[in-house]
Amino acid sequence: MRVGFNPHKDQIQQSDDYFHQVILPVYIPSFEGYFKDSFAILKYCIDSLLLTVHSKTYITIVNNGSCETIVNYLNELLAAQKIHELLHTTNVGKMNAVLKGLSGNDFPLVTIADSDVMFLPDWQKATYAVFENFPKAGAVCPTPSSRSYKTYTANIFWDYFWSRKLQFTAVKNPEGLKAFGHSVGNENFYNCYQLEKYLTLTQGNTKAVIGAGHYLATYRHEIFKKGLPKQTRFRLGGTSERDILDIPVVKSGYYRLSTEDNYAFHLGNVTESWMTDALDKLINTLVAEVKPPDLKSIKGIGIGYFVKIRLFSKIIFHKSILPLFFRFKGLPTRMVQAYLKN
Repeated sequence: MRVGFNPHKDQIQQSDDYFHQVILPVYIPSFEGYFKDSFAILKYCIDSLLLTVHSKTYITIVNNGSCETIVNYLNELLAAQKIHELLHTTNVGKMNAVLKGLSGNDFPLVTIADSDVMFLPDWQKATYAVFENFPKAGAVCPTPSSRSYKTYTANIFWDYFWSRKLQFTAVKNPEGLKAFGHSVGNENFYNCYQLEKYLTLTQGNTKAVIGAGHYLATYRHEIFKKGLPKQTRFRLGGTSERDILDIPVVKSGYYRLSTEDNYAFHLGNVTESWMTDALDKLINTLVAEVKPPDLKSIKGIGIGYFVKIRLFSKIIFHKSILPLFFRFKGLPTRMVQAYLKN
C-alpha cells in the first residue's frame, strides 16, 4: 500500500559543480601470493589520489569482488565522504567494472585508473593543458612512453605527416620512464635510445607525447556515448581495452596522447620503501583550483577511420617504412634500428 505522494517525483535532477570523474576498479580477493601487498598498494593509490585532486573531482570506486577487509575499508571511505560513489559487484572483470562506473554519470572528463597508481601533484593540470592545446586530444595519459607510438596513433601520423610539429624531441624525465620499467619487473623495458628521445606533437609551448597507456588515462566522456559494448567477455586483457578504451577514441576522430613529463607512478604489486617517502611528500602539497579545459567537439571520421587507422597504419608501421619515417621526423640514423626493438 502507498500512502501520500513522493516529494521527489517529477523533479529535475540538480546539477553539481563536478566536471571530472575518476573511476577506480578494485579487485583484491585475498592477501596471498600475487595479492600479498595489494592492500598497502591500494592505500598508496587512494591516499595519493585524495591528496592531488581538485575539489571538482568526483571519485567512483567499483569493488570488483574483493575480500571482506577491502569491502569494509571502501565502505569507510564512502561513509567518511572521502569518495563520492561506491559500487559493489562480484568479479565481473576490470573493463566491465569500468562500464558500471561510467553508467549513470555524465562528467565532461573521466579518468580510468588501475588501483596500483600513485598520483603526483599537478597531474590534472598537466592533463588539462594537453586537452586545451590539442583540440583533437581524446585520451591523455599523465605518464609518457617512448614505446606508445604504434597503438592506435596512425591518425596523428596521417594528419601531421608533413608537419614539423610532429618530431622526435628529448625525453624530459628519463627517470620517470625507468620507474615504469621497474614497476613491471623489467629494468630494460626502455633501451638507452628510447630513454633519450620520444615522438612528440608540439603546439605553442606545449608538447604531447604520441600514444597513451591504459593503466591511467583521462578521456572525453562523449567518446563513451557512441556505441560502446554493453560488456566484454574478458576478465582482464584480451580485446577489452582495445574495444572500450582505444577504438572509440580514434573512431570519434580524436588522438591518444600523453603529457611530456611524468605525473604518476605505476606501483606494481610489491611495496617498496620509496613509496612511503613519495606519499609523505604529497601531504603538505596545495592543490590549486583549475578551470575545466575548453573541450571542442569534432565530428567522427567515418570512413576516415578505415583509411587512417586500418589502411594507413599498415603502410606507415611496415618494417621497411617506419625507419624511413623516423629519420624524416628527426631520429638520428644511428638510433633507428635499436629504437624500433621493443
